[in-house]
Order: sequence, then C-alpha cells, then structure tokens
Amino acid sequence: MKFENTLAFAQSLDQADPLSDRRNDFLFPQQNGKPFIYLCGNSLGLQPKAAREVLEQQLSNWENLAVEGWFEGSSPWMFYHKELKKLMAPIVGASPLEVCPMNTLTVNLHLLMVSFYKPAGRRFKIIMEAGAFPSDQYAIESQVRFHGFDPKEAIIEVSPKAGEYTLRTEDILAEIAANGEEIALVLFGGVNYFTGQWFDMEAITKAGHAAGAIVGFDLAHAAGNVPLQLHDWNIDFACWCSYKYQNSGPGGISGIFVHDKHFGDTTLNRFAGWWGYQEQQRFKMEKGFIPEAGADGWQISCTQVMPMALYHASLLNFEKAGFIEPLRTKSKTLTSYLIYLINEVNTALGEEQFKVITPADEKDRGAQVSIIAKQDGKAVFQQLVAHNVLGDWREPNVIRLSPVPMYNSFEDVFLCAELMLKISKELRR
Repeated sequence: MKFENTLAFAQSLDQADPLSDRRNDFLFPQQNGKPFIYLCGNSLGLQPKAAREVLEQQLSNWENLAVEGWFEGSSPWMFYHKELKKLMAPIVGASPLEVCPMNTLTVNLHLLMVSFYKPAGRRFKIIMEAGAFPSDQYAIESQVRFHGFDPKEAIIEVSPKAGEYTLRTEDILAEIAANGEEIALVLFGGVNYFTGQWFDMEAITKAGHAAGAIVGFDLAHAAGNVPLQLHDWNIDFACWCSYKYQNSGPGGISGIFVHDKHFGDTTLNRFAGWWGYQEQQRFKMEKGFIPEAGADGWQISCTQVMPMALYHASLLNFEKAGFIEPLRTKSKTLTSYLIYLINEVNTALGEEQFKVITPADEKDRGAQVSIIAKQDGKAVFQQLVAHNVLGDWREPNVIRLSPVPMYNSFEDVFLCAELMLKISKELRR
C-alpha cells in the first residue's frame, strides 16, 4: 500500500477498517476533558466497557450466593475457568485442554520451570535472549541457583551483533547448535519488550529440540498481539500475562500452555496444590496427588474469580473481533503506517531525529514500534503526554508506541506523528 502523510488519508483508512467499531468497546483515559491517544497497550491495555458489568455480576453472585457460588448461579466458580479456556485457546493456537488461566506471569514461569528445567550431567544450561525483561532474568537466575549452578556458567545469552538492536534468527540457531550438548532448556520471549522484535518461535523450537532441549516461551508481549500456533509449532510450554494486549486490568491473571505430548509424562516434577487435583475426586480430600488432565493439572490455588471475570470480558471482545487474524491484518498496516510517518518526520526535520529499532519487516514485529530519540527524547515524550498522547518511555532514550488494532485508529497514528514533528521543531528554537 502506498501511504500518504495527510489526515484525510488516515481517516480514509479508518473508514475502510472493518474493526473500527471495536474501539467503542473500550474506555479511554482523559486529560483536561479530552481523551488520550493511547499508544501504551504494550504495557497496560485499556479497560473494556464490559469489565465493570462482569465484575458487578460476580460481586452480586458473592452477595446473593456466598459459598454456594462455587456450584450455583449462571457461571459457578468451580468451573468458571473452563469458559475462559475455550476463548484463550484460539488466541495462542492451542486446544482448550492445553491452556489454563491461573496465578500471575512470573509465578507461572517458576512453576513451569519446576517441571521443564531438568538439568542432568553436562546438560544443565539455559539459553535465552540478552536483554530479556528483568522478571525473566531474575526468575531464570534464581532457578539455576536453586539447582546449585552459577548463573554465569548456566545461562547463555544471545546478543545482537555490534551496532545492531535486534537478533538475527541465524545467530540464535547457531548459538543453540554450538551449545547443544549442554543445553537443558531454551527459554525465550515471544516478542522482546524493548525492541518489539517477534522472534521466529517455530525455528527456535525446532533448533532447541534438535539439540535435545526443552523449549518454552514467555509470551507477555506476544499473546493477543501476534498469531501464535503453540501446539503446531511443538512448543513444550509457555506462559503469558493478560493485562497488556489482552486488556484484563492491572495485575490481571496469567495463562499457561503445556503441550499435550507431556500430559502422560509421570516423571515431570510439579509443585502441587488442591486445585490441580483430579476434579471429580477433589472433594474426597485424599492423600496422594493425582493431577487433573491437561494444563489444569498445574493449578495450585482455587479460581481467582474477580481477575478471571475481567479477563473473560476482554476475551469476549477478541471473539467479537474474530480472534487474532483480523487484528493482525490491521496491526501490520498500523505499524507500517506509523513507521512511514516517523520517517516523514525525520525528512521534515532534515535528519534522523527518531530511529526506529523495531524490525522493518512486518513479519518480525507485532504492534509495538520502538524509537530511539537522538535529541531531547525525554522532553519530546513529556510533551506528547502533555498533549494527550500516551506511549511509554524506556531509559536511556527509547519511546515505545503501540497502536493496538483492537482500539487504535489510523488517525491516532497520524496525529501522534504530527505532534512529534511539531514538538521537535519547537524544542529546536
């Protein structure tokens, strides 16, 4: 598509957008009586309008049913997670049996590593991306220490080449192959939080398995953002938060995926709890843990009803949108248009003031565009916020902007770039 740097062109794209009405399903924060142009869904998604209604419904159930709410009412809490599983599965390319909503992201990462990080002999190392989100770094460091290893010896980080910002797939695969006999686990992010790079998860999984390792992913920035096929890609396990692109609210419930090929493996360790016990036998209160079938067998504590209700409200919006593929089609155009507009800003300024470090190839990115501001970056960001454009800032000089296809428009993207040009010119006076 040939883009144009005009408001009329942006509005024409919005008029042709089959998802434009989905924007009306969300609440936008306001400042000085005007709604923000919200480009921060990579950090926290907007509140679905249905969130208050579903929460009120569960509060009403608690009020009117009390403990009987576990088995009575329109959506008994005992089985509530099953309603979510049906909607979660198509978002990550899995069967409902392979996914489960529970806990929070880093808790689930630890629980899954209990099962799938099994160091033995020479095979004790974990390979991961350099510059992964700190939670992943800390979780992996603590896991290898728990097993008695030094993180400096047990963790292999794959870094971009000198002068580059993103990883080359061939370098990731080469690092896996070079250390194959020592790798117990390959554990990557699906989309890097800083650059917005979407890794070739299928290729990484094949390479990891060829080396004899287990392969897992943290999908915090991928689930609800890019099309995933966790089952078909033969990924062993994954987990994600739901409060970014899946709009479940701050601290929203996490989700896990476990490939069904592992369901019959009785050698897997796991930290067990009553809620992961066989559902039909759970209330016999017997000794000896027998896991429920599928991913549900990794549950520990009982259903988190209120967080699940908020997640449910957002998942229903995904169902209305047709799940990921229609959103992905719009997302590629949105990010391509934003990158085009950033380049137009640079042209108008006569130099590359804003350097896009997110991959130029749309197949290698999701909804996020990360930009190095070479001059006055913090001031530009602060002025964007002051003028009702909200992205986010990452030290030392990166502005992350995420036009989310569920609720952002092409006009949003145009107005953001127009404002960046105006602010930059004013700062240079």
